[in-house]
Amino acid sequence: MIAGLAAASVALSGCLYAMIPEEAAPRPSSTNAPDTEGVSADLLPFYEQTLDWTSCGSVGFDCTMVTAPLDWENPSAGEIELSVIRHQAEQTPMGSLLTNPGGPGASGVELIRDSLDFAVGSALIENYDVIGFDPRGVGESTAVTCFDAAAMDDYLYSIPASPRGSAEWEAELTERNQAFADACDANSNGILPYITTINSARDMDLIRAVLGDTQLNYLGYSYGTFLGATYAKLYPEKAGRLVLDGAIDPAVPGLEVGATQALGFESALRAYMQDCLDSGDCPFNGSVDDAMADLGALLASVDRTPLKNGDGRMLGADSLMTGIIAALYSQDSWPYLTQALDEALQGDPTTAFVLADFYNGREGNAYLDNSSEAFRAYNCMDYPVEDDPAAEAAITQKIEEGAPTIAPYWNGPDSCEVWPYPPTGTRGEITAEGAGPILVIGTTNDPATPYEWSESLADQLEEGVLITRVGEGHTGYNKGNSCVDDAVEAFLLDDVVPEDGLRCE
Repeated sequence: MIAGLAAASVALSGCLYAMIPEEAAPRPSSTNAPDTEGVSADLLPFYEQTLDWTSCGSVGFDCTMVTAPLDWENPSAGEIELSVIRHQAEQTPMGSLLTNPGGPGASGVELIRDSLDFAVGSALIENYDVIGFDPRGVGESTAVTCFDAAAMDDYLYSIPASPRGSAEWEAELTERNQAFADACDANSNGILPYITTINSARDMDLIRAVLGDTQLNYLGYSYGTFLGATYAKLYPEKAGRLVLDGAIDPAVPGLEVGATQALGFESALRAYMQDCLDSGDCPFNGSVDDAMADLGALLASVDRTPLKNGDGRMLGADSLMTGIIAALYSQDSWPYLTQALDEALQGDPTTAFVLADFYNGREGNAYLDNSSEAFRAYNCMDYPVEDDPAAEAAITQKIEEGAPTIAPYWNGPDSCEVWPYPPTGTRGEITAEGAGPILVIGTTNDPATPYEWSESLADQLEEGVLITRVGEGHTGYNKGNSCVDDAVEAFLLDDVVPEDGLRCE
């Protein structure tokens, strides 16, 4: 979680990515007539707009802006802009494939522009116009704006003066959350009440239509599965081939989301620790339980006596935990976690800060995106605030028993309690009746979106088809498992629906 892992009632479901392709000369773009079938008169000006594409990035990429209503319930109330990037199919295109990398708050434009091969496999690149977009409130679209870099540093990294768990500690964190919320409201030009997944799903239908596609083909990761499922609920007749990878269960309440994720990260941390101990190059010794106890002691030590970084920042236990969580998204990052923990044991926080900064989108003294702001904006509008002391106590006990290493640094004041607008989202099952087969991919030890959520979403959907990737890390497609990749690509390219329950070792 961001801000010291304090918000247990919101979903942590970001995607971490890198791999930047080389730039090359641009080539001209193509256009299709908008699809306006069944569109109401008040929305026609948006659905009939003509896109102005310009070359951007490497060869085959072009970009445009799509104008959308600020308030879909009142289209005349104002407009926002949605940033869209397209990588043109290397062969005759089958149509568009929209993608979303998760978050909420991750940039889809950045994902496709900088990490196309990471986002989708080569077969999809050859046959689809691959589309990335920044959802409303995110990145290059009309964006949520809160703090400058210095204030964001203070919000995300500063260490409370009061002892953890005390009334004064709670008050200090609540005061910080209030200042953040006030800044978001003051600097975001009135868009905060409209930063919701339902509105973003409606934006996605608009993008589909102005691209000229009669149905939506879609690949969504992490939070993008909730966005895709919401689309299928709203527009079942427009749902084409949808793949939802690393699913969020839309029926789980916010408090339970936080608890399930805490247990998921504890499980992933234990898997990492076993791998670390087996490597022969681990800063911990003994059994996994011994090593986890030693890690707990390290976190407690850093909580008492923070470590000073070369840039003057102090590494407390919350920022160290953020770095640990960042590394648990992918097994490829485990060596960096080993390095970070080894250094921290010697009093050096350098690599721990690298991991925490990567998670928070920080580089140098600047923030590369507004993912932290957008993350909070979406979740505070999507998740109803839960104010049941008995339920909160039960969740706290569940986390303490199931995730004892993470528990001390997980819970805290809910930042959404001071958000300036009441949430409009609800939690409930999504069946998407009439949408046709929808692929749901779950990874068995996915810490951010635990496997049980993928099982649940596949069961909820009228024609949900579950694919299981057995392994570690967040999401399952394009991670080197040919069983998963072949099933996804056969579905998206040839409309071949895999057997429900396909298990990919």
